[in-house]
Amino acid sequence: MDMQMKRGLLDICVLAAIKNEDSYGYKIIKDVKPYLSISESTLYPILRRLEEAGCLTVRSEEYNGRLRKYYSITSAGQTRIKDFAEEWKEITAVYEYVTREEKES
Repeated sequence: MDMQMKRGLLDICVLAAIKNEDSYGYKIIKDVKPYLSISESTLYPILRRLEEAGCLTVRSEEYNGRLRKYYSITSAGQTRIKDFAEEWKEITAVYEYVTREEKES
């Protein structure tokens, strides 16, 4: 898969993991795991990139005597998910066109 496309898909998956409730790194990995494999070394740069893009905010909160970072989606992050859903319709249409002969066979 094209690296840019994969990067974009990972970003959307991370945003989708926090769209309904704030979450933290380990939980995001656990929530995404049924759909794709993502490691901590992949996740944290994505979270930083999304924060810099204004798609999420981060806050630290104490949990069991340690600080844990919680991530919240912003309106820009919600918009990014909506835009992705619209773009995916176009991608699906292209896929249907490209594979139409295989389906007809």
